[in-house]
Amino acid sequence: MTEIIRVRNAPGAAETIGAIIATSFHEQEISAWMIPPDDDRRRVMPSFFSMVTESALVHGEVHATADMSAVAVWFRKGAEPLPEIPDQDARVEAFAGPHAERIRQMGEEMDRRHPHDPHHYLAFLAVLPGHQGRRTGTRLLEEHHRRLDEAGIPAYLEASSTRSRRLYLRHGYQDLGDPMFTPGGPPMFPMWRPSNP
Repeated sequence: MTEIIRVRNAPGAAETIGAIIATSFHEQEISAWMIPPDDDRRRVMPSFFSMVTESALVHGEVHATADMSAVAVWFRKGAEPLPEIPDQDARVEAFAGPHAERIRQMGEEMDRRHPHDPHHYLAFLAVLPGHQGRRTGTRLLEEHHRRLDEAGIPAYLEASSTRSRRLYLRHGYQDLGDPMFTPGGPPMFPMWRPSNP
């Protein structure tokens, strides 16, 4: 059973994690909605996920299995809003080009629905193809949830599919309002996990 490690904010760390997430999420409906052309998606998504991970390494926690087959990207949300990524719009425009608008639309909808109470926010839980179905994602969740429960801290996420929603329901999350939709895109499911479910 591979060890779970905390990823440190070292040169290249965000890019490594971003590439793992991009590979894991490549076939997801929401990814295909954001960037429909397959080749564009392979080019753009690593930069997008690396940018978000870069912020999480400063303002949250990033965990991975020692073999780097699975990662979890968390933000710590206090009383203040989550910190903005410096030059985010310009950076997205630079690496996403014509796809920047859909990335912006998705971000705005997610921001609009994000709860204000202090919590930890699971931005991404990603398991590489070929490693899925081995409870690796479950182990990453359980490790962090154990510490959240000890500290009395709730958690929030947006499940990107009905399959992932079922996973999170098994781990104590509850639907937080109606699904969210981007124009013409698949539903995403805002979910909240109380501090001691």
